[in-house]
Amino acid sequence: MKQILANDYFALTARIFLGFLFLVASIDKIVDPQAFAVSIGNYKAVPDSLLLTLATILPWVELLCSLCLLSGLFLRGSSFLLSALLVIFTLAIISALLRGLDITCGCFTQDPAAGTIGWRKVLENIGLIFLSVFMVFSTSVKFSLQHYLQQTKLS
Repeated sequence: MKQILANDYFALTARIFLGFLFLVASIDKIVDPQAFAVSIGNYKAVPDSLLLTLATILPWVELLCSLCLLSGLFLRGSSFLLSALLVIFTLAIISALLRGLDITCGCFTQDPAAGTIGWRKVLENIGLIFLSVFMVFSTSVKFSLQHYLQQTKLS
């Protein structure tokens, strides 16, 4: 019983952490998609014709997934999407580092004065990947809107 309860609290903590992290990360990108397109372009991994499209869509995906995690709806799907995005972002950072690009991440701010990418960012992202993958496979729905809806449906 204690094991199950501990897993529920860990899943809740992971949901809230990832949810707020991606909520905050999405805001600056949504407000200024043009600047985010420049950040994406700095990685030199995407054709210029796709930059503005990606810069417009990705932050809204991040926002939607973060709201799902915070509310406790579509937990597995939103966690899977965030896991996939984190893997892609991490591979892009590794690629940029291996090619010697001295660029900012574009993760939380589009300010060119923000710190440049480095291996520390890769390690941070790997930690976030493990956390989001945990959420993909977690069966805990306690403390979520999904759990509440299931309970009221059974009543």
